[in-house]
Amino acid sequence: MTAKATSSSTWNEDVLEADGPVLVDFWAAWCGPCRMVAPVLDEIQAENPEKITILKLNVDENPDLAMKYQITSIPAMKVFQAGEVKTTIIGAKPKFALEQDLAPYIG
Repeated sequence: MTAKATSSSTWNEDVLEADGPVLVDFWAAWCGPCRMVAPVLDEIQAENPEKITILKLNVDENPDLAMKYQITSIPAMKVFQAGEVKTTIIGAKPKFALEQDLAPYIG
């Protein structure tokens, strides 16, 4: 299972109005560390399908959202809950470190 994409047109429904926590991976196709962290996020999603939703947002295709959420370096991941940013994770990390960051949601 791979993380689903979101965009400006589906943002409100996919992220802001979602029932549970949603991690949004802000990424770009040219970003090497983004490509490294993507399979790790896919694993976390596959292991915790009932606890968290993981979505990908291409910053090149959705510059409005990248600007709104002040994405200045990628990969950047933000966990949204009830329409608000609850956690921000910057940079590619190994799986165990991401799981520690996400423990309040997947613990």
